[in-house]
Amino acid sequence: MMANDINNPANVNDTPLGKTVDYPSAYAPELLFAIPRAPGRAELGLSPGNEVGDVLPFAGEDMWTAYEISWCNLQGKPLVAVGEFILPCDSPFIVESKSLKLYLNSLNQHRFVSVALARQAIADDLSRVAGAPVVVQLYSIDEYARKGLTVFDGQCLDELDVDCSVYQPDADLLKFADSTESTDKSVDETLYSHLMKSNCPVTGQPDWATIVVRYSGRPICHGGLLRYIVSYREHQDFHEHCVERVFLDILKRCEPSSLVVSARYTRRGGLDINPTRTLGSESTDWARTGRQ
Repeated sequence: MMANDINNPANVNDTPLGKTVDYPSAYAPELLFAIPRAPGRAELGLSPGNEVGDVLPFAGEDMWTAYEISWCNLQGKPLVAVGEFILPCDSPFIVESKSLKLYLNSLNQHRFVSVALARQAIADDLSRVAGAPVVVQLYSIDEYARKGLTVFDGQCLDELDVDCSVYQPDADLLKFADSTESTDKSVDETLYSHLMKSNCPVTGQPDWATIVVRYSGRPICHGGLLRYIVSYREHQDFHEHCVERVFLDILKRCEPSSLVVSARYTRRGGLDINPTRTLGSESTDWARTGRQ
């Protein structure tokens, strides 16, 4: 299924991911492949979120970073850029990653009058496939380098001495920090771990991430949260669906008054995917980690 057939979604196994393909030599927006969000959300007991009357229990975005973008000016001279593409979480579709790589490579010999027109063409093509407006920013290499890397504020969980034996998502691992029934105590915490690993549902290849949980509410057991994060280690799903599952499990088990769950996945094929889900009022931090 290509971009011009998003009303009839094909099986995910029909995507270019994990298959040998020829790289295009001419601009080819039809290479973009749409994957519906609905099946992954149905597994979580959610409506797709893109029909009239659907209400998702979260807000948020998926921010893709594309490190390998090039095209030519009217004189045939190549230009290069780093791109950031922000998809709203209520878009009916995500974009299959290898099809996006193939599409971006189809721009290599295409001539654009200006950077602005190149940006607009990419935004139009991605918006058409996602079924919702996609925000596109293009940066020169030096501009992007100035954005730098970050070390997240808050507590890293990775040095906790915990036993781990569960490697499929298990919400029962999430517990409160105290054993009393009192809910009077409330904290504002940012907790993060570099140990998040899931696997591509198409190829089985590992997907590595730093995951950040920022919340207000009754204190969450740090060891239990780390065990829960590790429990994704053999789980197969797309980045976006993993983050939504984490968000919903914490929301249901721990009932925070505010919650942000972000994952910063490492790149593959010149692309990284960084989903964030919130209750709607919290801010989003798109800062890169040391592995990005």
